[in-house]
Amino acid sequence: MNLTMRSPCSAAATSLVQANPSPAKFLAGFVWRMRRTETDRVYVSRSCRTQQHRVSFQPKVAVDKAMDWVSEKIIWPSPDDEIPFWNKDYSSHDVGTDLPVTVRKDSDLMHIIHVTAEMAPIAKVGGLGDVVTGLARACISRGHTVEVMLPFYECILQSQMTELALMRTYNSYHDGNWISTNAYRAIVSGIPVILIEPSNNFFKGQTIYGGSYNELEAYLFFSRACLEWMQVASVQPDIIHVHEWQTSALPLLYWDMYNKLSLRKPRIVLTIHNMEHYGECRQEQLSKCGLDGEVYAVTDKAVDDRTIGHNPERLSLLKGVSPTYMRETLRSGWLGSTLITHKDKYHGVLNGVDDAIWNPATDIFLPAQFDAEVTEGKKICKHYVQRGLGLPAESLAAVTDSHASGGNVPLIVCITRLVAQKGLHLITHAIKLVEELGGQMVVLGKAPDARVDREFKSLMDLHNKGSRIRILLMYSEELSHLLYAAADMVLVPSIYEPCGLTQMIGMRYGAIPVVRKTGGLADTVFDIDDPTNPEAANGFVFEGIDEGSLKWAVGRAFTHYKEKPDEWKRLVKKVMKIDNSWNKTAGKYISLYSSARAR
Repeated sequence: MNLTMRSPCSAAATSLVQANPSPAKFLAGFVWRMRRTETDRVYVSRSCRTQQHRVSFQPKVAVDKAMDWVSEKIIWPSPDDEIPFWNKDYSSHDVGTDLPVTVRKDSDLMHIIHVTAEMAPIAKVGGLGDVVTGLARACISRGHTVEVMLPFYECILQSQMTELALMRTYNSYHDGNWISTNAYRAIVSGIPVILIEPSNNFFKGQTIYGGSYNELEAYLFFSRACLEWMQVASVQPDIIHVHEWQTSALPLLYWDMYNKLSLRKPRIVLTIHNMEHYGECRQEQLSKCGLDGEVYAVTDKAVDDRTIGHNPERLSLLKGVSPTYMRETLRSGWLGSTLITHKDKYHGVLNGVDDAIWNPATDIFLPAQFDAEVTEGKKICKHYVQRGLGLPAESLAAVTDSHASGGNVPLIVCITRLVAQKGLHLITHAIKLVEELGGQMVVLGKAPDARVDREFKSLMDLHNKGSRIRILLMYSEELSHLLYAAADMVLVPSIYEPCGLTQMIGMRYGAIPVVRKTGGLADTVFDIDDPTNPEAANGFVFEGIDEGSLKWAVGRAFTHYKEKPDEWKRLVKKVMKIDNSWNKTAGKYISLYSSARAR
């Protein structure tokens, strides 16, 4: 059983390794590990790359004593620090990019190409990027050949890629012209990536979305350019997996154009990650990619006159991202009747968590690493985040004595895009409620809508100088890791949620989910007070979209945390052991791919 405390290595730190560890400060480069043996002897070691120093405590010394000893070596952050405590320089290799080597290989191997607008970490806006990366890595680990095709956005940081090289320059059609296009190859998180760079202004700008070009026309071009590359490069994958509206014109282009040329082998799978995101396309815009827009302006070709793609007639398989969300979209929504007609092709499969990237036992962003067996590091993480954000923090000795999870004051976090889907009115109510209940809350997220941004900036000005609430209107991968590790609870009050990764990542880090029962949240979180399903119970669930329903769930969670610390500790260990990994769910994807492929 191990508790590890670490921070990035530096040359300055390595020279101190041989010194007596007792007076040493926790400097960049040292990795603190605590190990409890079967005889109760506690070892605490620090290392930097190849050098190590170990201190042993006598038998029967409690883990908390060893933790206190190590905690004295940490330089604790402050909100007054010139550089925020989450802003550190990590190489991409450090952040869990190695592919798992213990996964059993599949026998019937396939070539799969994902065509997508997002991919984590190089082009991540929301959960779509995480899904593409996680699924691709899981399938590669099972022995399949997997590539991701992505626009070469101007804003992509090339430092997050390795082996970047130009493969081919070719021409792809747009609006009566053949556009010179570069295809680059790189490795990202262990995945081969093909980056498509047209010579016009498409995909130029400092953000993934919102450039000065017409996005719909850019993604129409990208969809055709991917097929054009496969044709000129003589690449015939078994499966082309397209994601969301941005690439959903590709099935139309494939079946009505490229399948009639040389691409005969591939079959198409489309994942609808969020039904509310769609591309509104006029006839003349669709014509710019080489299709006759007038022909497709009928319901049996493109569903309706607003939307490109999402056309079950042109798909081998259509997939939603959770079983419950699939059923919800069959009952309601603008595509409901079409999906019912083609429900034999429509499947709901839960997404997963990449447990190499999201693993508290190896997470380099954390000041203390931990696992389900030895959770003491979670207390260190909570204390670290509280001090870094200027929230009142109990002494670690008091934390150890008073509560198994980290003190009597529960910390609840909400890590989300600040959009209507995520239940904005419930988030703002939760801020007031947590303050009234004497807890602490951190909201991390960005609001793309100016009105929502102003509203949350007002809340930030009102609360951020107080002692209970911190609202951070930003996106930070590093800080999100720290918040999951620090949190006692994670709030996901979505109005609808196709799948949701937040609740699954939170559980991985020992944060108990408080969620609204919808979509993928209903498939992964089961109420602790439901007597009909005690074995699955792992969180606090509410069904309404009103403030009273939220108050009922949060109130129960706070009461459970404060009044039943031993049960809470067992619950933390339980949720950390739940397997929501991509390796578990990838097998279902492989089965669907296999059913769709040409034989």
